Amino acid sequence: MIEGLWPALFIFTLAGFTGYEVIGRVPVILHTPLMSGSNFIHGIVLVGAMIALGHAHTPMQQFIGFLGVTLAALNAVGGYVVTERMLEMFEDKKK
Repeated sequence: MIEGLWPALFIFTLAGFTGYEVIGRVPVILHTPLMSGSNFIHGIVLVGAMIALGHAHTPMQQFIGFLGVTLAALNAVGGYVVTERMLEMFEDKKK
């Protein structure tokens, strides 16, 4: 198990730094449209987390899988909430 831990940790760290650099260079005005356009990615992450949880055997794997599913679901729901708020900004305010 330890043999696979270090490469996975390295890839996770590299992905974190890469994501931070990519998002950090996006102009502020584009953050919300990009988030709404990438909601499908949140769904893919959620499916992957559910598959990982389904293959978990030990209590620690099950805990990490459950945490992954929970965070992925919150991320997907949050993306749709932000999209809805963004779309409300473009509605007519007529009474």
